[in-house]
Amino acid sequence: MGSTGPAPWRRAVIVAALMLAAFTFNTTENLPVGLLSLMAGDLRVSLTAVGALVSGYGLTVAVGSMPLAHVTRSVPRRYLMTGLLTVLAVACWISSLAAVSYGLLLAARVATALAQALFWAVMGPVAVGLFRPERRGRIIGLLSVGGSLATVAGVPAGTWLGGHGGWRVPFAVLGALAVASLLAVAAFLPTSPPRESHAAYGASPDRRRFAVVLTTTALTVTGAFTGFTYLVAFLDDVSGFGRDGMSAVLLAFGAASLAGVAVAGPLLDRYPRATLTVPVAGQAVALAGLYAGGGSRVATVVLLMLLGASVAPTFMATQSQVLHVAPGRTETALAANSAAFNVGVAAGAVLGGALLPLTGTRGTFLVGALLTAGALAVLVWPFTAVPPPRPSEAVDASEPGVR
Repeated sequence: MGSTGPAPWRRAVIVAALMLAAFTFNTTENLPVGLLSLMAGDLRVSLTAVGALVSGYGLTVAVGSMPLAHVTRSVPRRYLMTGLLTVLAVACWISSLAAVSYGLLLAARVATALAQALFWAVMGPVAVGLFRPERRGRIIGLLSVGGSLATVAGVPAGTWLGGHGGWRVPFAVLGALAVASLLAVAAFLPTSPPRESHAAYGASPDRRRFAVVLTTTALTVTGAFTGFTYLVAFLDDVSGFGRDGMSAVLLAFGAASLAGVAVAGPLLDRYPRATLTVPVAGQAVALAGLYAGGGSRVATVVLLMLLGASVAPTFMATQSQVLHVAPGRTETALAANSAAFNVGVAAGAVLGGALLPLTGTRGTFLVGALLTAGALAVLVWPFTAVPPPRPSEAVDASEPGVR
């Protein structure tokens, strides 16, 4: 490719393809939530069994992330990403088959989850390695927009399409989107060994700061999902929203998440500490506010939008920080952060379920706020807080050679 790497238009196509792939993976992961009744009735299984297609998916991602990142660390990224997107496309089309059984659907979900576990570990280094080092945060922000769109547009659109054309139709569409990403990646992504990219290693490796980031991810996600897992019950029991009102509230939450990512993304490189600390603080305030003021519909909507604008940017900021402080290969470090995220989702759901009989849905948000406050304390503690990059750590600002 030469010392200046791919042409700007090729880099733009690759980033767009990875954004589309992130959107497709995230939509595929959560789509059964919107199609529970349709899938359960057609497959003749319980709602719990269909729900396991989502919870089991997250568990598979958590378990598979680090081992897969380790064993594939030397595979050229064009071949690896093409293979992962092929798995996504084939698994989606298997899920759309008229004769698919629950067992075959479960197998397709496991395969997709393993592909997603590795995709999230390598996507960031692949994308940021195409640009100057000081653009790392900005590129991570763009990729996060693709993932966030799944919540705002992907799952609602898939749910609507499934309701009108059958639950298999949206899976077929997702398979087609995966192929579009696959073709772009196969055509334009360089085949250079991953270790030659500046994004293969942390810009300023630091095991202690890396541990701070992982702790922040685990605590904030556990805190968020301790309450958020039971949000529908909270909106019904505490805030008094009907079914139609809940849909509007959830849409507002998703829109706020997308807005938060879009606003924070361009700031990640300039304000690395603030773009992590501020959304963690916002999440703590939102969860505590829902506990205290959830009886007011207006306050609930405002606080849920604050929560949405905080949760997604927090994970995005931790991903950006990992690229900076990773003590070894960045894909392994990102896999660890992804595993911490998925463990937090599961732990939050379990903790919230255990608290429900004791505190009700309102209490789950208070406990979530306390866990998030713990993450904030870790971040602001003067001896562990993650500082911004020092000027001496700056890397050559010339466009990277994808050698």
